[in-house]
Amino acid sequence: MTSGLHDFEVVSSTPVFDGRVVKLRVDDVRMPGGGTAKREIVGHGGAVSVAALDGADPDTARVLLIEQYRPAVGRRLWEMPAGLLDVPGEPAQPAAARELLEETGYEAATWSVLLDVATSPGFSEETVRIYLATDLTFAGRPDGEDNEEAELRVVWVPLRVAVQAALAGAIVNVMAVAGLLAADAVLRGTVRQVDRPDGPAAVDAPWTVHRGPGSPSAPPLEGAREL
Repeated sequence: MTSGLHDFEVVSSTPVFDGRVVKLRVDDVRMPGGGTAKREIVGHGGAVSVAALDGADPDTARVLLIEQYRPAVGRRLWEMPAGLLDVPGEPAQPAAARELLEETGYEAATWSVLLDVATSPGFSEETVRIYLATDLTFAGRPDGEDNEEAELRVVWVPLRVAVQAALAGAIVNVMAVAGLLAADAVLRGTVRQVDRPDGPAAVDAPWTVHRGPGSPSAPPLEGAREL
């Protein structure tokens, strides 16, 4: 626990469901008033996503997007290449490279961490590392399984068009929206990418789920003023 802050101790945890992609449990969490409250938590192993660009000029660069059917929302969505961290021991960047190749047929020579997001931390453990991938070459998509990925539609879209589509609500996937806006800001020079651990050293970084004791505070923000 950070000094002076409450430690939200998990008093007990009850498994409810154990699926291929997610798990569901109910945690009893110690509240600041001394009592406990039940919290339904969706367990998730994490994921990666890729903002794959064919140039560095924000006005002419294009980004690879895919159109994929998502049964949870009952329709097809525009997304960036993405996938689960579901290969035991596989680091995030090789997983991202694998997903990029499997979904689009492209390989990238240059990789860097762009962004980390917790997609819905109110109830889900899902955290996603988003990479910026450049210097692309087409290698061809490997043969895939006969599922919804078999009809993925892969397109090149001008980055500026994709950003506007996100702001207009035509692109709503959270990793795509975050990645597109971040990539555009980096290319325009309004923000800079920040080096951060990537690989085994990142196992307890802020983008991952904290599984140790205590309740870590959010990372400090320069210029933040408490109300």
